[in-house]
Amino acid sequence: MRYDLVIFDNDGVLVDSEPISNRLLAAYLTELGHPTSYEESIRDYMGSAMHRIHELIEERTGRRLPAEFDDVFHGRVFAAFERELEPVPGVVGVLEKLAADGVPYCVASSGSHERIRVGHRTTGLDRWFEEARVFSSQDVGRGKPAPDLFLYAAERMGVAPERCVVVEDSPLGVQAAVAAGMDVYGFTAMTPAAKLTGADELFVGMGELVDLLL
Repeated sequence: MRYDLVIFDNDGVLVDSEPISNRLLAAYLTELGHPTSYEESIRDYMGSAMHRIHELIEERTGRRLPAEFDDVFHGRVFAAFERELEPVPGVVGVLEKLAADGVPYCVASSGSHERIRVGHRTTGLDRWFEEARVFSSQDVGRGKPAPDLFLYAAERMGVAPERCVVVEDSPLGVQAAVAAGMDVYGFTAMTPAAKLTGADELFVGMGELVDLLL
């Protein structure tokens, strides 16, 4: 194995949550008077921590989102997760291979700890991610594209940044990994390859990832 730690993004990489989340986000923002299409939500917010959504809306409109925005949005998302969420096809095989080979791995997500846990319980991925392998932007205060989260995950896992590889599917996540001094593999299932500028490798299916990691 070429790396001492594999850091997975969560949404869109481990769990197939981006279509659900962005559909609901676009609908809720539109409901609040900020017309947003699904495509615009993917473009502007995919991979973002919640604080970035607040910041962009206020920057663009001069209006703040309501205080209850996060709670209402997460309530809608978690309910939809219970009905619809699935693991990303092929990711269980990747985790099985890493575990069998004794390669350390973890998840570092812009989402909250609660969001990560709800998604993992629903999809059965919780068996692969005990608490010590789960890191959220909540832990560092600043989400992607800042490198803080990936650096924090590497530090907690006891691995130097240059010995880590990040698996990401968003431009913000790729930017964060590059800023952290880590290699990054871009997953292009939902994001056009041209938007993952800076990725060291690109792949379209999880079946390709194990070969890239070797």
